[in-house]
Amino acid sequence: MTTQDHNGLQPQWPEYTLRLARPVRLLALDVDGVMSDGSLLFSAAGDELKAFNILDGLGLKQAMSAGIEVAVITGRSSPLTERRMNSLGITTLLQGREDKLTALREIADSRGLTADQLAYVGDDLPDLAAIRYAGFGISVPNGHWYVRQHADYCTHAAGGYGAVREVTDLLLTARGSLDDQLRGWLGETS
Repeated sequence: MTTQDHNGLQPQWPEYTLRLARPVRLLALDVDGVMSDGSLLFSAAGDELKAFNILDGLGLKQAMSAGIEVAVITGRSSPLTERRMNSLGITTLLQGREDKLTALREIADSRGLTADQLAYVGDDLPDLAAIRYAGFGISVPNGHWYVRQHADYCTHAAGGYGAVREVTDLLLTARGSLDDQLRGWLGETS
């Protein structure tokens, strides 16, 4: 868990957490409950609606620009999810995949990555085996209690409310590149 006060100061992660995050080269994410708050909304016409957090989106772009590949593995299939991932430049999207562990292993094998080079963020039982397999398994506070119990790290922010951004900030901090990226937003270079 992060040590964070309520004044919005940058979190300070324990060395153990940073040590797990350092070798990560691929961040894999579930969608519902992680990238969204898990609500399924439908219009009167039956159209599916989802809300994605804009902070998460920028964090994912920053992680990708730092060389961390992002993959999305979801049990549901949704044109909205595909549209959002396309807008972020995420090209590895596996939809309709209930067996998250098999999907994660397929991605890792195709890239020659070992488990310690993987981070996986999930919130419910279909994510459990992937969380346990990844070198850095992560859950969210709105996730199922049993899943949180098996994760290496549980975010402070809830899924759909900045949890993914917290994870990307943590990964960038572990690599030593977050401060440079933040200075870039001030127009400063190192």
